Amino acid sequence: MFANTFPDKAKIAEIVAGQLLEIKAVHFNAAEPYKLASGMASPVYIDCRKLISYPRIRSAVMDFAAATILSEAGFEQFDCVAGGETAGIPFAAFLAERLGLPMIYVRKKPKGHGRNAQIEGDLPEGSRVLVIEDLTTAGGSMFTFIDAIRAAGCTVDHGIALFYYGIFAEAESRFAQGGITLHHLATWRDVLAAAIRRKAFDPETLASVEAFLDAPLEWSGRHGGVSELPG
Repeated sequence: MFANTFPDKAKIAEIVAGQLLEIKAVHFNAAEPYKLASGMASPVYIDCRKLISYPRIRSAVMDFAAATILSEAGFEQFDCVAGGETAGIPFAAFLAERLGLPMIYVRKKPKGHGRNAQIEGDLPEGSRVLVIEDLTTAGGSMFTFIDAIRAAGCTVDHGIALFYYGIFAEAESRFAQGGITLHHLATWRDVLAAAIRRKAFDPETLASVEAFLDAPLEWSGRHGGVSELPG
């Protein structure tokens, strides 16, 4: 039913990019760059967690996520959906509901007391798990959760990010080497295109953002951030 109901991948990307702009989850500031957790200086910042507060947009995004998984991975490929602490947890619940699957969540590290659990929920050994995050930059945090699930005796071959930076060759290599097919709904290129169409920011800011997307580490280095991603 999804194949006949939902737009194609390019249309999904266009719609999701517009939705993120609509709820002001996208921030462009070339004059005072944001400092990311990786140490990068960036003129762009996105807060996908805002989606949980907008039920109509949230519902559409999760419908798109379900359609993407069913069309790109298949209907019977997963036994469980896993969300990573913390931003991935609500989206795992929303997606699991749509796919009719159990849901678990994975901590960044064992909680250090009680059962010292890193994985919460019922995860039978041998389960095929789909991992979801709100966004991924170069894949580092997603592999923290993937590695924990694999260590528990389960299989992870697919991940989905609602938003994927899509500007780092290192990310493509990391997912390929890690045996993960990454699915996503929108990237920075999609957001920039939507921002240009809507004239959401001044031309100078948009030009600086495009320069960052073309060479992010070089842009970061020129603006006080790291010039290479941590290993």
